[in-house]
Amino acid sequence: MKIATIIGARPQFIKAAMVSRVLRARQGVREILIHTGQHYDNNMSDVFFDELEMPVPDYNLGISADIQGAQTGRMLEAIEAVLITEKPDWALVMVILIVPWQEHLQP
Repeated sequence: MKIATIIGARPQFIKAAMVSRVLRARQGVREILIHTGQHYDNNMSDVFFDELEMPVPDYNLGISADIQGAQTGRMLEAIEAVLITEKPDWALVMVILIVPWQEHLQP
């Protein structure tokens, strides 16, 4: 079974580290680690991979800072290309919600 794990930010790295250890220890499971590159410098990315003993991502999409909509669109486009190439059985998406406008929605 092939599982694509998609990560891009610090909270996702922490969650994925635990899941990745379990997946990679299971016989017959191949994890494809996809890093969007959303957090791209050493202090926001590499240090977590080192300290959490995470494997080097199979793909680093290099999607760095931009306005939120453009960044999200580029991520979706690049992730889709990897999923089409790799054809995983499952895709595991570690998410965090970014809702900068939420204070405007409250009464």
